[in-house]
Amino acid sequence: MSRAAVASADAPKALGPYSQAQVVQFGAARFCYTAGQVGLDPKSGQLVEGIGPQTKQVLANLDAVLGAAGFTLADTVKTTVFLADMAEFDAMNKVYETAFRAPYPARSTVAAAGLPKDARVEIEIVAARPGL
Repeated sequence: MSRAAVASADAPKALGPYSQAQVVQFGAARFCYTAGQVGLDPKSGQLVEGIGPQTKQVLANLDAVLGAAGFTLADTVKTTVFLADMAEFDAMNKVYETAFRAPYPARSTVAAAGLPKDARVEIEIVAARPGL
């Protein structure tokens, strides 16, 4: 097994002592485990407003992190979505569904109070690819 930290300048810098992602190779398979991303604009460092725009920004941030690791959103096998308010599930889901195609990744969605920077949504991804 080998692993390497990943950083993308096209996604917000980590808000603490963690990597944006880790790539792990197990035999012939490569996996990318991302840290949770919130809807921070990587250029301004500011949180975008509203659940829809935040979800779109989160997915763009995750796409940038995955890209730096040699993966794409299409490689996603599992997501975990954290929502500040489950009443915003439908609005988040409308944006989320534009990022993925069938077969859709497995997903867990949970309510979470106190997301970083008072975000409405945070998403983390596990992606997989055949080894190189």
